[in-house]
Amino acid sequence: MARKSARPAGPIKSSIVARLNARLFFRLLGIYLLLDILLILLFWGGLIVWSDRQASQLKALAQTRGAPSEEAGVWMSAGGCSVTAAEGDPSGIPLPHWLPGPQSLEGDQRWFDPGTVHLIPLMRFSTGGPASYTLITQVQGQALAITLDLSRPAALFVFAGRAVLICQLASLVLNLFRNAGTIRRTLRPIQELTAAASRLGGAMSPEELRTLAGRLDEINASHLDRRIPVTGTQKELKALARAINAMLDRINEAYRSQSRFVSDASHELRTPIAVIQGYASLLDRWGKDDPATRQEAIDAIRQEADSMKALVEQLLFLARGDNDSVRFDPQLCDLSELAAEVLRETQMLDHTHRLEGKWLCAVPVMADEALIKQALRILVDNAVKYTPAGGAITLSVQGRDGQARLTVADQGQGIDRESLPHIFDRFYRTDESRARQTGGAGLGLAIAKWIADRHGGWFEVVSWPGVGTRFTLVLPLDPMEASAAPPHS
Repeated sequence: MARKSARPAGPIKSSIVARLNARLFFRLLGIYLLLDILLILLFWGGLIVWSDRQASQLKALAQTRGAPSEEAGVWMSAGGCSVTAAEGDPSGIPLPHWLPGPQSLEGDQRWFDPGTVHLIPLMRFSTGGPASYTLITQVQGQALAITLDLSRPAALFVFAGRAVLICQLASLVLNLFRNAGTIRRTLRPIQELTAAASRLGGAMSPEELRTLAGRLDEINASHLDRRIPVTGTQKELKALARAINAMLDRINEAYRSQSRFVSDASHELRTPIAVIQGYASLLDRWGKDDPATRQEAIDAIRQEADSMKALVEQLLFLARGDNDSVRFDPQLCDLSELAAEVLRETQMLDHTHRLEGKWLCAVPVMADEALIKQALRILVDNAVKYTPAGGAITLSVQGRDGQARLTVADQGQGIDRESLPHIFDRFYRTDESRARQTGGAGLGLAIAKWIADRHGGWFEVVSWPGVGTRFTLVLPLDPMEASAAPPHS
């Protein structure tokens, strides 16, 4: 069946696009409004400065030659200015004295009338009349009103303002549509992820499942190493792709660990089941009337059943640990006391090795006593299994530099350099030939490492082949007790 390219159907949810587009629109609108206000202030401020200079020159001319004649006044009015006798207050807004102006106008009254300025319909900036500037001053003992007609520059400003507003409106409309397309293109990878997730999570027909399986055959249980390519310059999407790839890495590692775990567990259970089946067949054939054969079969079946029970208990512990369902009850306890208890228990059961304990004082830690004892028993049990008869096994406890160190040292066969990095892997054994003799399944150290990790600690391992091995469980000291303890105990 031909494979079809699965493309996300339908546009991305409009809510996020509309929200981002609205924010960009109003942000641009605010920028345009601020620019318009700034341009208006600059224009009228510059017009006032220009009017002050013109009025200052006309005042100087009047002081030199006196008030202009009627004929000269006609010429001046044609040029947009007039000098007449001051009668009452002119129309407009009086400019404050603190507003900067030419020194020649100090003490004079300045009036500014912006007039009626229509930038757009139904919008104006003053009352009525043409824009003007009026200076009331004293010249040769006579009050004169120097008036400048500002209608022409105001008209030019209105024309330029309308052109700017039209361009801004066009820019807003164009950006409204262009930003929507840009946002959709930017969010397209997220749209594809959303579409894929929705298809995976919804109810699908068998035909759709087969089509989807063909589309996703590159990311399945056997090809979890496929990753999302991290390309482009979008930092946010790069971070998202890296996070998804990291998640796929963790899923891939977890899947491989689970597959390896199931395979190893099946292999470990296959041997005792085969032994039990063999002795059951032996009982069925010849053991019914032979007491020796019957007893041998019963002992072997009981031994293999005990081995399977121990293996199942270890598997259940690791499974509960992976699901974070193991009871963890940390309390203030003394590592020296726990080591002494485990040492006494081992001395009662093992009489073929020299067991020694080295500690000088209490070493307090916040830990779960049962779990720490379990980890210590695993270390001691391994030391007993791999140390020849007559060899020494030493337990030592010390606290220094804010750390509690619980060490189990043996004089066993040691661990070679190649095997040392894998000793905490599940079902890993350094010597497969001795697996049946020691009875271990390779889960003890994995359980001990889980206990150390749960307590925020770690293991330090030193081993010399043919000399022995030293396991050190490092845990943080109790903060209150560590501050009062001597630096070396």
